[in-house]
Amino acid sequence: MTNRVTYAPQDFQRMCKQAERDHESKKLVMLMERVKRQIAERERHGVTGQTSSHPAQASARRLPSRTVPFER
Repeated sequence: MTNRVTYAPQDFQRMCKQAERDHESKKLVMLMERVKRQIAERERHGVTGQTSSHPAQASARRLPSRTVPFER
């Protein structure tokens, strides 16, 4: 007969919540690293703009989409 570890329901819920927090932390770290790489890539290619940490202003500096038809 094997010994089986059983956790109390509260412990199991705490473990699930901790696992969820760990997963969210990993996703956040990956996102931060991706943003750092993108910033470094832009700096390497000489794409510069006004320095601003505000996301709305940063998105306003983006190049226009190529899916928008060119009007003459």
